[in-house]
Amino acid sequence: MTTTPSIKLATQLLTNFRLVIATMFVCCVLYTLLIFGIGQTFVPFSANGYLLHNDKGEVIGSSQIAQSFTKPEYFWPRPSAVDYNAAATGGSNLSPASKELRERAQETISLYGATADNKIPADLVTASGAGMDPHITLAAAEYQLDRVAAARGIDKDTVKKLIAEHTTTPGGFLTNSPLVNVLELNIALDKLNKN
Repeated sequence: MTTTPSIKLATQLLTNFRLVIATMFVCCVLYTLLIFGIGQTFVPFSANGYLLHNDKGEVIGSSQIAQSFTKPEYFWPRPSAVDYNAAATGGSNLSPASKELRERAQETISLYGATADNKIPADLVTASGAGMDPHITLAAAEYQLDRVAAARGIDKDTVKKLIAEHTTTPGGFLTNSPLVNVLELNIALDKLNKN
């Protein structure tokens, strides 16, 4: 007995449909659960987004995403072309010769009170490529030390010690660019004032 073309086609479609469902289950469900389980077991802090909490256990940010700080008692991050909006990361795409970019830089320079004798580190004037860089250079942190110490009414050496405690060199011996995580440093400052 020969099968009709329509029955043969229906059989092939049913086989293909089962194959698609099985593939989707393996790739979308099993693989996702496997990766999620590995992340939660071995690296939960990074798997959950490097979330930082306050004393009440509330999430106050991620150590991997910059936040805007404008009060004088806090260290300020690099400027952001996207206003620190993690949903819309990116640079300004402005040319280095752009008038708008130059005006923004001049505004930032005057905000810090920089002068020819008191030169500002470049990373405090320029945005990162994504606009969400959570780190500033050690030089940029030390540049803000006097302002933060005066605004909080604490000794400069205490603030300098906190900066040193929150300084890392991500590239190890391959780089000589120590970085400071702004959010982590500001959290440490707040805890210092509570003690």
